Amino acid sequence: MPEAVSEPIGVIGGSGFYSLLDDPDERTVDTPYGAPSDALTHGSLAGRDVVFVPRHGRGHRFAPHVVPYRANLWALRAQGVRQVVSLSAVGSLTTQLPTGTLVVPDQLVDRTSGREHTFFGAGDGVGHATFADPYCPRGRAAALADSGAVHDGGAVHDGGAVHDGGALVVVNGPRFSSRAESLEFQSHGWSIIGMTAMPEATLARELALCYTTLAVVTDLDAGVEAGEGVTHAEVLEQFAANLPRLRDLLIATLEQLPERQDDCSCADTSGYPSSHVLP
Repeated sequence: MPEAVSEPIGVIGGSGFYSLLDDPDERTVDTPYGAPSDALTHGSLAGRDVVFVPRHGRGHRFAPHVVPYRANLWALRAQGVRQVVSLSAVGSLTTQLPTGTLVVPDQLVDRTSGREHTFFGAGDGVGHATFADPYCPRGRAAALADSGAVHDGGAVHDGGAVHDGGALVVVNGPRFSSRAESLEFQSHGWSIIGMTAMPEATLARELALCYTTLAVVTDLDAGVEAGEGVTHAEVLEQFAANLPRLRDLLIATLEQLPERQDDCSCADTSGYPSSHVLP
């Protein structure tokens, strides 16, 4: 019996990850939903075939609320991707997750609006994606596999904290939260806040893709501590400072991910209309 060929892994993140790939090969891809944020780059990392798309495009051209999420996910699947790792900068809603903490969230809360959030359109039949657990269980296990000793609800990974779990609330942006909004999010017990995980995660599920987020805390949200609040400059500075650790976590995750998606629960399309054809 022939050996199963491993599938490429999709990586969505910032343009700073271009330099990580060996033998990069750019490919322009079109989709029924327009062009992705940028050309897709095929390459290798940690011994795995990778297809990379910069979420905001080169030069950070797309603000969070206008990222072509549908085109990005569709293009990745059309290139043979079945597992996706999303890299993200987030704010913290608790002092227990200070700046520099790496987080592998397990839940999502959607507070976005006006975004194209589904592939199920009018006239195409009604589809209902299961979303009780937004993140792939195998992907999260891969991200936490080499974490080491558990400490204060997180784990030690390459000298830095990796926090296992937590709810990520996604706001529309591009503005940051008011203090009152931040306090409301904290009152619900949500852990971190970002602007891009939705509808990215739901679109991945509708395409039967495994989806895992690796997040780095770049700031404490406005209602967590006194001060002038979050600034874009602060976010960029902290993301750059912690990029090597996020890169190491990505590499460790790629090394642990299954060769193929196979029978993962993320691939269940039983609730989809027969008209929903996957690329």
